[in-house]
Amino acid sequence: MTSTFPILTPAGVRRILLDRKEIALIDVREEDPFAQSHPLWAANFPLSKLELDAWPRIPRRDTPVVVYGEHDGVDLAPRAAQVLRALGYTSVHLLEGGLAGWIAAGGETFRDVNVASKSFGELVESKRHTPSLSAQEVQVLLDAHADAVVVDARRFDEYQTMSIPTATNVPGAELVLRVRELAPDPATRVIVNCAGRTRSIIGAQSLVNAGLPNPVAALRNGTIGWTLAGQKLDRGASRRAPADVTAINRARAQSGARDIAAKAGVRRIAYAELASLDAPGRTVYRFDVRTPDEFAAGHFPGFVSAPGGQLVQETDHNAPVRGARIVLADDDGVRADMSASWLAQMGWEVWVVDPVDAGLRSETGTVGHPAPEAEAVATITPGTLAGWLNDPKENDVAVLDVTASANYVKRHIPGAWFVIRAQLQQALEKIPSARRYVLTCGTSQLARFAAADLKRLTQAEVAVLEGGTQAWIEAKLPLEEGETRLAVPRSDRYRRPYEGTDNATEAMQAYLDWEFGLIAQLERDGTHFFNVV
Repeated sequence: MTSTFPILTPAGVRRILLDRKEIALIDVREEDPFAQSHPLWAANFPLSKLELDAWPRIPRRDTPVVVYGEHDGVDLAPRAAQVLRALGYTSVHLLEGGLAGWIAAGGETFRDVNVASKSFGELVESKRHTPSLSAQEVQVLLDAHADAVVVDARRFDEYQTMSIPTATNVPGAELVLRVRELAPDPATRVIVNCAGRTRSIIGAQSLVNAGLPNPVAALRNGTIGWTLAGQKLDRGASRRAPADVTAINRARAQSGARDIAAKAGVRRIAYAELASLDAPGRTVYRFDVRTPDEFAAGHFPGFVSAPGGQLVQETDHNAPVRGARIVLADDDGVRADMSASWLAQMGWEVWVVDPVDAGLRSETGTVGHPAPEAEAVATITPGTLAGWLNDPKENDVAVLDVTASANYVKRHIPGAWFVIRAQLQQALEKIPSARRYVLTCGTSQLARFAAADLKRLTQAEVAVLEGGTQAWIEAKLPLEEGETRLAVPRSDRYRRPYEGTDNATEAMQAYLDWEFGLIAQLERDGTHFFNVV
């Protein structure tokens, strides 16, 4: 199988990165093994859902794609390359020697996820000496009811999980636009936090770069630092920044954002000229960096929602083709410029769409991702499956749930087994053999692809639950929760040391120590082209 695909050496991949040509270096393992070790510019594309991820994330079918990924002694890359070829990709390569070959060739490897962005954040703090305060110093300010506001730069759901007392949620790209509404007095201190370090640093430095006159500081080490200091976090907070921005505050924000974008080398383009960026051999990502609600209310055709703060934090997920062009749009002249200023400093060619009439944002709602059709497979209704499961004569039925493990743990069909699609063969060794297998996931989309795989592994009947587990729920049928039947380990999700409320102290401290070492790793790797202004 491997002989049908060209091989690219680690040195060849490195040469492409140094020449700043387009490349998608993809790791097809599940997220947890990916997070343990991978090259700086590798993007995670689990084989289990490759058909659903490929087209939206690698939109140009002649993009040079380099694949690697071995799990438990099984090389997944040839299978992934076959899938990519079937999806229409014409320049698919296997990485010589896989990850082990990369390491043997002297390639640097990184731990965790979103490491390009996190490494960049550390470099920003080092170069710009971003002001920061320790958890203890911030606690003193709060106890003294000092003239200070705390703003949390994460997504709202992350903020609700745990937050600094008194903090208001202002996701990263919203900070420059909205912070003056929270701190109209230039003497008010503004403290920016996230869970760890990156979004605190980038958020605080954004305010400095945009010329906010207030004293600004990042909360050093975020909620991790707060927890390690033995201080109490809030749960379920709901404070948000004001939705409305005054004309004068908007104008100030626009001026500051425009200035730093120009300094960073951001390019500008008229909406009518966007098609000119679609040159042969160039990938163009088009992102609307406003909030998802604003995007749904009206956006440009061809643009997808990527709130600016998360876009800067998760560039490897949103733009896995290194060397691609990125185009950003907003409706206020602030969020796109600020987000673009950071992407440009991270070495991306980035453009901002000039202000236009609101009528051009003619599409509404969310954007569906393009995906291929799965092979035809028999389907059954929730009622039929419930009948099978409740009928003693039909006790030879196994339900396989290929959804994300977090979703499975939250709720699943009673008796269902959690399975990772790419590990179906291993899962069957643990699941008692059955006369019938029924596959499900959240909506049945991924289950249909898994069913085609399963049919090649068994002579038993294979069917898909029509509408997936969501249809089962809507039919008001019973549910289970917890890790009741794991046919394979939950390697589809890497547990971040900075998320949740029950992480071990040692894990949190180890994470901070890891972040502190990222600059040295960047220097050893040498392919980043970061340029902090």
